[in-house]
Amino acid sequence: MSNPGHLAVIFDLDGTLVDSEPNYYEAGRQLLAEHGVPDFSWAEHERYVGISTLETVTSWKARYGLRASVEELLAAKNRRYLDLARSATRAYPQMRKFVELLAGEGVPMAVASGSSREAIDAVLAGTGLDAHLHTVVSADEVERGKPAPDVFLEAARRLGAAPGDCVVLEDAAPGAAAAHAAGMRCIAIPYVAAQADAPEFATAGLLLRGGQEEFTARAAYDWLTAGRATYAP
Repeated sequence: MSNPGHLAVIFDLDGTLVDSEPNYYEAGRQLLAEHGVPDFSWAEHERYVGISTLETVTSWKARYGLRASVEELLAAKNRRYLDLARSATRAYPQMRKFVELLAGEGVPMAVASGSSREAIDAVLAGTGLDAHLHTVVSADEVERGKPAPDVFLEAARRLGAAPGDCVVLEDAAPGAAAAHAAGMRCIAIPYVAAQADAPEFATAGLLLRGGQEEFTARAAYDWLTAGRATYAP
């Protein structure tokens, strides 16, 4: 099989390829509890879905008046997350099928994530997705995290693909905004259902309001190869 056209696909990781948000929530809850902030809720966690860990802990330091440095908070959260991620991260089955389908067709693929490189590598190895996803860009490697387009543009550069030939898969509004800013088409699969009406998602070429339950590998591939720019019903 050969790559249809000059297509390249760039995946967000957390909440898109893998169901890692519960691990991020638990790592954050433990960290904040240790620093005197009890009862950090899932609803509070949802506001940080889609932004980098560095930006998250920077916000927490200001919001909760934490005494530890941003560097200390970042290292501690990453350490807690890695402990959870290595043993308890699940790839979404249809996303795994989609990756395998694209690999079989020779489509270049990359992962562009707000997570640390260590966390990305641990999750990809733990789920076996590293067998097909070799090009990885962490927000730590670029100047600005999502919603800036930097991670996606760097992923395209490493793939040798023009931004206009790239399609991004994203679960969060900042990522959809980043894809749009990068000049890339976007398949949006909202992780937080209540955010499906966010204006950032209105720029997506394909918006799956039902999230992962609505995503299928074959339908996504058919949309990619048809090059349609319509919304899902």
